[in-house]
Order: sequence, then structure tokens, then C-alpha cells
Amino acid sequence: MDIAGRFLDNPHRMPVLVALITVPLVVAIVLLVVRGERARAAIVVAASIAVAAGSVSLVVTHFPLEHEVFSIATEHAGWGLLAAELALAACFFACGVRGRHPFVCLLAVLQAAGAIVLEILFGRRMGFEHAFAADKLSVIMALIVGIVGGLIAVYSLGYLASYHGHHREYRDRRRFYQFVQFAFLAAMFGVLFSNSLALLHAFWEATTLFSYLLIGYDERPASRRSAFLALTLNMLGGLAFSGALLALAARGTPLRLDALAGAGKSVVLLPAALLAFAGMAKSAQLPFSPWLLGAMAAPTPASALLHASTMVKAGAYLVIRLAPVLARTLVGVMVALVGGLTFLLASLAAVSQADAKRVLAWSTVANLGLIVLCGGVGTYEAIWAAILLALFHAITKALLFLCVGSFEQATGSRTIEGMSGLILSMPRLSIMMQIGIAGMFLAPFGMLVAKWAVLRALLDYNPLLAVFVVFGSAATLFFWVKWMGMLLQVTGSRRNVEGGIKAREWAALGGLAGLTIALCGCYPLVSSLLIEPYVIGVYGRVAAMSQGNIVIMAIMLGLVALFPFTFFVYGRRVKVVDAYLGGANADSSFGFQGAAGTVKSVEISNYYLGGIFGERTLLLIGVIAGAALALVMFGVAL
Repeated sequence: MDIAGRFLDNPHRMPVLVALITVPLVVAIVLLVVRGERARAAIVVAASIAVAAGSVSLVVTHFPLEHEVFSIATEHAGWGLLAAELALAACFFACGVRGRHPFVCLLAVLQAAGAIVLEILFGRRMGFEHAFAADKLSVIMALIVGIVGGLIAVYSLGYLASYHGHHREYRDRRRFYQFVQFAFLAAMFGVLFSNSLALLHAFWEATTLFSYLLIGYDERPASRRSAFLALTLNMLGGLAFSGALLALAARGTPLRLDALAGAGKSVVLLPAALLAFAGMAKSAQLPFSPWLLGAMAAPTPASALLHASTMVKAGAYLVIRLAPVLARTLVGVMVALVGGLTFLLASLAAVSQADAKRVLAWSTVANLGLIVLCGGVGTYEAIWAAILLALFHAITKALLFLCVGSFEQATGSRTIEGMSGLILSMPRLSIMMQIGIAGMFLAPFGMLVAKWAVLRALLDYNPLLAVFVVFGSAATLFFWVKWMGMLLQVTGSRRNVEGGIKAREWAALGGLAGLTIALCGCYPLVSSLLIEPYVIGVYGRVAAMSQGNIVIMAIMLGLVALFPFTFFVYGRRVKVVDAYLGGANADSSFGFQGAAGTVKSVEISNYYLGGIFGERTLLLIGVIAGAALALVMFGVAL
């Protein structure tokens, strides 16, 4: 339902959207100027609370409506936007010159040329009549960006202080980091609320620039290489976005998201393919996955921001928006195949990883593949599952990234093997990490529910695509279970080493852990109030769980919730005894008599199966296959 002119009838609603875009941007500029560390910390905390509160208030103010649109009432909006895009292109060009990357410079020139042609030949007025819009989907995504992004910002205060304490060889650029962090949030809100495709493109390219700055934060050669890889691949997606704008304008189609579905698939199929290509690049689908893996070079809060609540979610959001256009088309089938292939290969690659951040990176790529798969399928069941996946993934993955960051700072390691017995050495962190891992794969947590919904949608659409989900899910079960097992195993006494984690870090970790549990308990309510109304508004029908299944989930959640509490009394009511080693136990705990009377310690390690699930081989296969599917997609669209 398109409610034109709602801004005039409800002027009190527009300021909430504007504030969510402008307030983080203003805060970013202030943080760049303020030098005092305590003052900046206070500003970050206050701004994070304000942004989260604004996101929640948007739910309340928007709740009675399905879709609101707002216009920009100025004759010079197009020229102002052109100036912004040229400024972004100039920044990209400068980055290319500084890093001696001529291809980046070429992409920047092409981007600037596209913006100039679009403004001079076609004018941007077609996209400014309803420049901004808010519906249930944008409200859900705003909650992710506002709440999760705010918690990550608070966490980064303590993390970066310790980071520079441990790495004095890196230049302390915390002011710059905080500036980019909040500017990133502003750009993401702009992406979510832009109904004008031209305006959306400007915010889209801004997220590309900010991700480049975050990945290269510590200025190491490896970080710079990863930053330029992310910049190059995402600029390719941005160039495809520009092509979509030009194709739509040449056909006389309004440059608005809400106009795509009603324009006829014969008119918008090629632009939709170009936009889907941009979304796949931003969400790190094959063949673009290497940029997200390289983003691990960034500090952990930046990795969490890119992987959980901002950068990659922009790509997934755009593909979900395109779902009604892609549904029942060969272009949509190609998009679904790219997503399915990405989910399968990324899940298999994660099995062979011992580095916890790399496991999370591959898992992120995999879950985004599942969302893109749903977007390509485009049915009402698939979109319901895709939104649910995006919601649960953002919270649980942010929690896991931050937990790994705190573990790395406390121990100097981020390997899964190094987390052996974490329940003894860092009990609170271990419990939060277990909550995050359970949220990714364990019943009744939402990721498993969403995968069940994906399978149900695929059985009605194309059962062959379900093969990707089944085998990929088996791999995810394997690597999550072996990680959780390392946390819980006991191979001797351990000294508690979590005292160095700062209060703000605990606040963010506790908030995300609480959100994970709360969302699992309240997921049916979230679905009925936000997800189902959006799907009904687009498709006229919706998928939902039966009442009986909801009751079963509630019972399971109650049982699972009791599990972590047993560890709070660990050491008082639980007696740890030596493992029975067939009569060969040594006097020391968890040791045994070996050959010639030598005493050896008991060690438990995981299987990584690198020879079977080698990362390089799987990535090479995925890049070639993903590129081929993208070419077929464009061929079909043409």
C-alpha cells in the first residue's frame, strides 16, 4: 500500500527518519574534533543509546502503517546529490592514487561519469518525489543497525584502548575510527530509508568508502591490501548499480524502489539483474567473497560492524527488496543458485578453519548466501525466512565476533584449540560464546527455525535447491559443535584470566547475549508484528509457525536456558575428577604413564579435514562458478 503525501499529513514522523541519518553523522564529526578520551567515550555511549532509542521509537511511530513515503521539496536536490556522488568518486580516485591502484581510479572515473550523465541527460527529479520511505522491512533493519551497531560502538571503547596498549607500533587513530564508525551508521540508515534509487546509490557508495577506511585502520601492509580488495570488488558492484540507474532512466521508469515491482518485468529485469549483482557484491557472495574474508584484518569491532549489522546487510537488504521482481524468472534462479552455491561452499570451507574469526567470516558468507538464495526464489515463504535469518544472524554473529575479540586480547590467541577449557579460564565469556553458538545452530534458536522455513519454501519452489541447504547445514552443524565442545572440555585446572575485560565490553556482550535469548523467546511476536505484515503487504499471504510448534519451542527454550546457570556454581557443587586412562594415570591430573615411564599430558583436539575441505580449492571453485552464474544471469536478462 503506497500512501503518497503521508509526510504532509503526519509531519511528526519524518524527523525520526531524518534524525537517524543526521544524528550519527553529526556525532561522527564531533568525535573527530574532540580530543579528550573521556569526553569522546561519553559521547559514544550517549549517541549509541540515542540511536538505539531512535530505532525503537521508529517501531512505535510506524507501527499503525504499512508504508510511508516522504518527498524532498527542493529544486536543487539533484544537483546536491550529484555533488555528493562526485565527492565520493573523488575520494575513491584519491585512494587509488595513494595506493597506486589504477583500476580503482578507473572505476572512480566511470562512477563519476555515470552520475554526470544521469543528472544532465535524465535529471534526478524522477527519484525525489518519494525520496524516503519506511515500511516494516526498513524498520526491522533499522533495529539491527541501531541496537547492534550501538552496542558494537560501546564495545569498541574498551577494546581499542586495550588494542593500542598491546600494539604500540600502530598509530593511535581512535578519533578517526569513531568518526568512521558513526558515519557508517548514518550511511546505513540512509540505505534503509532511501526510496529514491539515486539517493540509495549515494549512501551505498558511502558504505563502500567507510568499509575501506575501517579495514585499513591499523595501516599494516596486509590491512591495506585487504582494504583495497574490498574497495575494488564493492566498486564493481557500485558500477553495476549506476548501470541499473541509467537503464531505468533511459526507459522512463521512475528511479524509485517502490516503482520497480509495478513497472513490468520486461522493463526492469535487466536493471534488477544489475542491482542484484550489486547486492551480491556487497553481501560477499561468490565470486566476491574474498573481500569479506580479507576484512578480518580490521580490529574485531570493525569486523563485527561489517559482518553483522551494516555492510553485508545492505546487500542482503537490496536483494530482499528485489525479490518480487526476481520471483519466477531465470534471473532469480541464477541469483538463487549463486546464494545456494555460496552457502554450501562457505559452510564446507569453515570446517577446515582453526582461526575463530575466519570461521565466523566463512559462516557469515554462508548465511548471507542463504538470504540471497531466498531473495532469488522470491516467494512469500522464502522472504519470511530471509528476514528472520537476517535478524537472528545480525545479533548472534555480532556477539560471537566480540567474544572472540575479548578472548584474543586476554590470551593473545584466537584459535579454537586455544579455547579449550574456556569454561574454567573465562567462565562468563564462555557462557556468552555458548549462547552465540547455540543461536547459530541449536534448536529452538531462530537460525534453525529460519533454515527449516527455507527448506519448506524450496520444497514448494524447486526441491533441487534444497540440496545446497541440506549439505551446507550439515557442515555448519559440524563446525559449530566442535567449537562448542572445545569450550566445555576440561583437561586440567585453569586460572581465571577474564579480569582484564573492561566494563563497557561486558555491557555490550551482555546486551547482545540477552538480545539473543530474548529474540528467541519473543520471535513469534516479532514475526507477527513486523515480519508477517511486510510479507502480507507484498505478497498478500504469509508463512508462519503453527501454535503447537511455538509451544514446543517455548518448552525447549526453557530447558536450554537452564543449561548456562549450572556453570555459575561450577567448582562449588561440581567435583572434577581425573579421567580414567585404563590404569595408566599419573599422579598429576590428566596425565598418563607413557613409554619408558614418561608422563604425558592428555590433550583433546579437533578434526579440521583440510585435505578434504581445503579453503583455497573451495574458494577457487566458488569464484569460477559464481562468475559463470553471474554471466549467465546477465545473458538471461539481456
